[in-house]
Order: sequence, then structure tokens, then C-alpha cells
Amino acid sequence: MSTVCGIDFGTSNSTIGIAHQGKAKLIKLENDQHTLPSALFFNYDEQSTSYGRQAIAEYIDGEHGRLMRSLKSILGTSLMKQGTHINQQAVTYNDIIAAFIHELKSRAQIISEQYLSKVVAGRPVHFVDNDKSADTMAQNALEGVYKSLGFQFVEFQFEPIAAAINYEQTLDQEELALIVDIGGGTSDFSIIRLSPESRNKADRIDDILTTSGVHIGGNDFDRSFNLSKAMPMLGFNSHMGGASRRRMPSSHFYDLATWHLIHNQYDRKNIHQIESLRIHAEQPELLDRLVKLLKYQDGHRLISLVEECKISLTTQETSQLDLSFIENELILDCSCDEFNEATVNQVNGIYKTIHDCLLASQTKAQQINSVFLTGGTTGLPAVRNAVESIFPNTKIVEGNRFGSVGMGLTIDAMRRFA
Repeated sequence: MSTVCGIDFGTSNSTIGIAHQGKAKLIKLENDQHTLPSALFFNYDEQSTSYGRQAIAEYIDGEHGRLMRSLKSILGTSLMKQGTHINQQAVTYNDIIAAFIHELKSRAQIISEQYLSKVVAGRPVHFVDNDKSADTMAQNALEGVYKSLGFQFVEFQFEPIAAAINYEQTLDQEELALIVDIGGGTSDFSIIRLSPESRNKADRIDDILTTSGVHIGGNDFDRSFNLSKAMPMLGFNSHMGGASRRRMPSSHFYDLATWHLIHNQYDRKNIHQIESLRIHAEQPELLDRLVKLLKYQDGHRLISLVEECKISLTTQETSQLDLSFIENELILDCSCDEFNEATVNQVNGIYKTIHDCLLASQTKAQQINSVFLTGGTTGLPAVRNAVESIFPNTKIVEGNRFGSVGMGLTIDAMRRFA
């Protein structure tokens, strides 16, 4: 039996929903969770591939192989054409993304006992900022992936519109809503008119006042906090010896703080270059830590710990970043204030994009009846404060941070393919 589905392929987490007894339902994909972290681990010893939480666990446990995350961020970039190597074999990123989405589909088909042939797939408002050709290339690549996996009908929906469709199911009167969807890779916004009477409309173009987005997400917060707090312990912003006291080259550290570029830093030539820099370093012990991290290929471990620290700072004032796997007793105390200072540019970018969204729709803040928040990064207090500063008297609605988009895509699929 064939059925429709909605797939939210996210930078950090993914979901898939199906039509079940006339209603949208998210599939529990792993350990009773509706989300599957968008991660793959290629285990070189076992010649196997694991996904989601299991993939991350195998990497953390020290299995020999390669962890890959944030694959969605590669769509629309030159890396799609370059590809990469997995266990010394050339692989395209198209194939890697296809492997992950195939896993989503397979798990959903096994659990639902239905074959999935029609999909409404989520996409950000902009895969790539200010580059329409790259954006088109990204969607075309993703559409090709879905069709290669046996989906006969593929439609796309902006992720904030999908979240709006999900929110609309709860309304008993008309609202002009701002949808704020901030995930791992992008921040997307939509101003849309919602009402109980519009729930069954397949075409919502007349209800949408504007959509906008910017390539700022949780990964960017992680990167900035990593560079501010952890990377100085590995030599970032340290100086060379001698009269000039030039700063150490920064490219190594920026790549090491960026999910899809970390693996490049493990190259032997790169490590040799850093060892050469160490000779001239004012604080060579810092680069010793960096070299050790790279030789053990622990960059992904570091960025995961930074992410965990960020998450803990959403609910408490202080936390710790335990880097004792690099050096005994290297444990950093972290505070909310430090995190907010490190990520002020990201918050300001989100703040500005919301204002641009209002201007584009010729809407004043006080005309917005509700602000609907979804996406994991909306849990950050600084982001929430920025939103509330623009809409001090507007109803703020907390959506399902990791499920609203997937549910909305599934509802949309049920309408389109009815």
C-alpha cells in the first residue's frame, strides 16, 4: 500500500511524517524519538554505516571511521561537485545525502508497513544567501536525491510555511502570524494569514505576505562560541615569537569549528604545517594540544562538546566545557554572559532579518497577532529576548522545536496528494 509523507531533512535533526488514519503522524525513528540526528558514521573496521544517535555514539566511543554531520549546509556549495573520500574511496555528497534520506524512508516504511512514493520535502527560504543560481542548484540536487530513492512525486515547501500549517491546526480564529524557524543551519521567517477556514486549502499563496531567511543557525552559534572559548586553548589568536608578534594563521581554527570542514584538518600535510608553526610560536604548548587533537581526529568530539555546553546554557547560568580528553584537567568554566558576548553577531543578524521581513510585507510589529517559534535554536535565551524586544505585546507561541516543520510538511502532503 502506498502513502504520502513529509520529510524535514534538517541540518542537525530530521523527521518524517506519514498519513495515518486520515491524520498526520510523525514516525518514531530512533530510541522512541521522532528525530533522527542528521549524522552518519562510516565504520572502517566493520565496513558499515550507522545513523543518528548511534552514529555519534560510535564516534565518541572511539571506533575507527568518519563521522559526517550538517550535510544540508553543503547543498548549493562547490563542495557538492568536489565530493570527498570515505575510507580512501571517492564519494559524492549527493550519494551521502541520499544514504541518509534513504535511511529515513526505510525506517518509516518498516514502521508504517507502507510504501512511500509521494513526498513534500522541506527546504529553507534560502539554501545560499543572495545567490539564486546556487539556491536553484541546491533544490535541484535535493530533488534528484528524492527521485533516485523511488519517490515518484516530489514537491517542496518552505520550512516556515510548513510550521505555519502545523500551527494553524490549533487556531479557532484568524491570526496574522510571524513564523520564526531557526534550526541548525538557517533562520527562516514568514508572515502569513492563518485561520480555521484556511486549514484545508492546498494553495496558500494569497495568505503569505512575505518569506525571508538568512544563513544563520545553531551551527553558527556553536562556531562562534567554539572560537571564543575553546580554540584559544589550542592556539587561536596566540602570537608568533620575535619582534613582530604576528598572530597565528586563523584558517585552521575556523575550519576546525565548522562541521563539514573539520575532516580536512586531519590531513597529514596540514598537521605538518601546524608542527612547523609550533617552532615559532610564543606559546608552543597550545599548538601541542592542537596537534594532539588532530592526530587523534577528535575535532568532531570537541564541536559536539561545545554544542552540549551551549544547550546546557539555555537553562542554567553556568556550565563547563570538559577538554580533559586533550589534556588532563583542561576544564573550562563557561557562563551565559560569555556565550551571549561570543554570539552577539548571530543574534543581531536574526534581529535584522525579522525587521527586514516586516518591512518587506509593509507590516508593523503591533499588527502581528502571534509569533510562532520552532527550531532548536529558538531555545536560546538571547534569541528569545531579541524576538520579544521587537514584539513586546504580542502572543509568543512555543511550537514543537523539532517536530512542527515535519508535521506541517505531512499535512501539506496530505492536501496536495489527496
